[in-house]
Amino acid sequence: MDGFRNYSKLEINLTEQRLLIIGANGVGKSNFLEAVELLGSLRSHRSSNDLDLINWDKKSALLRAVANDEEKLELELRRKGGRQVRRNEKLLPRQLDLIGPLRCVGFSALDLGLVRGEPALRRNWLDRVVQQLEPIYSDLMSRYGKLLRQRSQLWQNWRNGSSKDRDALLDAFDIQMALVSTRIHRRRKRALDRLEPLASAWHERLSKGQEVLQLKYLSGSELQGEEAELTWRLSIEKQLFIQRAEEERTGRCRIGPHRDEVDLLINGVIARRFGSAGQQRTFVLALKLAELELVQDLYGEPPLLLLDDVLAELDPMRQVLLLEAVGQKHQCLVSATHLEAFEGDWLKHSQIVDADLLRRVGGVG
Repeated sequence: MDGFRNYSKLEINLTEQRLLIIGANGVGKSNFLEAVELLGSLRSHRSSNDLDLINWDKKSALLRAVANDEEKLELELRRKGGRQVRRNEKLLPRQLDLIGPLRCVGFSALDLGLVRGEPALRRNWLDRVVQQLEPIYSDLMSRYGKLLRQRSQLWQNWRNGSSKDRDALLDAFDIQMALVSTRIHRRRKRALDRLEPLASAWHERLSKGQEVLQLKYLSGSELQGEEAELTWRLSIEKQLFIQRAEEERTGRCRIGPHRDEVDLLINGVIARRFGSAGQQRTFVLALKLAELELVQDLYGEPPLLLLDDVLAELDPMRQVLLLEAVGQKHQCLVSATHLEAFEGDWLKHSQIVDADLLRRVGGVG
C-alpha cells in the first residue's frame, strides 16, 4: 500500500488466520482495514470520494494484495484520471473484473448507525450486500445515479430557459429510469428475502430466543402485482409520468430506488424508535453475521471478515458471541485499542501488530 490515507508506504505479510491491529484511536487502524475493503469490493463505507483517500503528499494511492496465493490484485486511485485496476499485472478494462478473489464483509462502529440512522445508510448497506451477490449491480447503480442527475439538470435548465421538447425528453427518461429502477428494486428485494431467515436465526441465538427479527422492504416505487420485470417497469413509467407536475414544482423526482427504505423490526416494532441500545447492537450484529453466511453459502468459501474497532461498542457477552461465531473458519482482520477482549485460542492463533509501529515503520513480516 502506497500513499493511502495516512500511510506513505505499508507492506504486511499475513502469517496467521487472524490479524489483530492494536493501537490508540487516530493512528490509522481503520485506514488499513478500509484499504482492504476497497481493494476487495471497490467501495469504502467511509468515503465516496477517492480524493479523500489519497495521502496529501501524493498524486495517487496504490493498493496491492495477493489473494488465494495466486491472484495479484492492484487498484490505483489517481488525483487526475480516475482509477486503474490490474489483475495479475494486466490492466483491466472494467473495475468490476477485479472483484472476486478478495471478497470481504466489513463490520465497523459506523454500522451501528444502521438502526437509528438515515434511510440512506440502510440503502447503502443493502447495496453492498447485493454487490457481493452480483458485482454487475454496481453498473446498474451507476446508470441510475447518472439518469437521476441528468433529469434534475433538465428541470433546472427548463426553469432558466427554453422547455422545448420537454415531454419527449421526459418520456425517454421515464423509459430508461423505469427499466433500471425495476432491476434495482428486484435485486434489493431478493437480497433482503435471502438475508432475513439467516439474520432471524442469528438474532434468536444472540437474544437467547427472546426476540424476533424482521426485515421489511419499503420500495420507493409502488410495485404492483408479482415480481415481474414488465409489470413493474410499466407501473413505474406510469408513476413517473403522474408525478411530473410535482417534480416541476420541486425539482425532485419522488419515484425510484433513491426513495427506498428498509424497516428493521424487533417483535413487530420498528427498532430505530423503540429498541434499546443493546437490542440495536444485537440487531446489527445479526445482520452482519447473516451477510457473512450468505456470501459464504453462495461462493462456497468464507469471505474475509473485517472487524473495525467494533468490540468496544459491544458488551462482554456480545463480544464473546461474535468471536465464537466467526470461529476458526474465517480469516479475520481485527482492529482494537487493547487485547483484553481476546483470550485463549484467539490470541494463540493471531498475528498481533502495533498500529503505530505499522504506520511509522511501513511494514511487518
